[in-house]
Amino acid sequence: MANLRKTVCALAASALVLSACGGPAGGTDDKRPVVLTTFTVLADIASNVAGDKLRVESITKPGAEIHGYEPTPDDIKKAAKADLILDNGLNLEAWFARFVKESDAPHKVVSEGVQPIAIGEDAYQGKPNPHAWMSPKNVGIYVDNMVKAFSELSSGDAAVFKANGDAYKAKLQGVQDEMTNALSALPKNERALVTCEGAFSYLARDTGLTERYIWAVNAEQQATPQQITRAIGFVKENKVPAVFCESTVSDAPMRQVVSATGAAFGGVLFVDSLSGPEGPVPTYLDLIRHDSKTIVAALTGAKP
Repeated sequence: MANLRKTVCALAASALVLSACGGPAGGTDDKRPVVLTTFTVLADIASNVAGDKLRVESITKPGAEIHGYEPTPDDIKKAAKADLILDNGLNLEAWFARFVKESDAPHKVVSEGVQPIAIGEDAYQGKPNPHAWMSPKNVGIYVDNMVKAFSELSSGDAAVFKANGDAYKAKLQGVQDEMTNALSALPKNERALVTCEGAFSYLARDTGLTERYIWAVNAEQQATPQQITRAIGFVKENKVPAVFCESTVSDAPMRQVVSATGAAFGGVLFVDSLSGPEGPVPTYLDLIRHDSKTIVAALTGAKP
């Protein structure tokens, strides 16, 4: 059983999806400082910056919904033993303030310095859209914040963190260029991105897409008849060829839009969580590439 557990942890590490596999609450011979992130996307980005100098873990597991997450007793134990906690901020982790009260570990808001886009409607109107990581440009800011926090945590490895961060930002720029070039080829009438949650404001800004959604932010109560009717009206008026939904929520409301408009269901997009190592988006860079290709293929009618 012990060998199996080590194997599973090694596979998770190799895929950079470092979740609660042998967490700090349990016994381990790994003496590296522990960096605990709130969700898998942050864990993957942090792992690229940390390299092998820090042990990076995620509170939530692949596929989990982050907005309304309820921390478990094991999560509290992990936080108590962490050396640094990273959160996204921008009101994403509504549960986080209560969570960190149980830990003496310092914490860093990795979105610090990002220019937020305000949510334009519903109960969250005027508040910052929390999904800043959907812009690779913004993730470059996340990386700089991580480099600084990691260097304070382990000053002897500061040069390694800086080099890792620079190398990862070069990869981010490559993905940004791929995404922008692919989406810029869309005709004007196809440059509309209709999704379940309003999680793509930053991606839409970077790529010149018009964003529409059924609800602004994932919550316990979502997809009211009025919201669905509004989405149907937009799709019909603009002859939007395809619509999408995110992996962590039910696509049933968007299927109603499909039925009422004749638009195609373009596919599942990933935002709040990575997949497992064998899934389609085991890393953040895979997530952005997957979403970009899915959007372009569906809006143009091409095969993915």
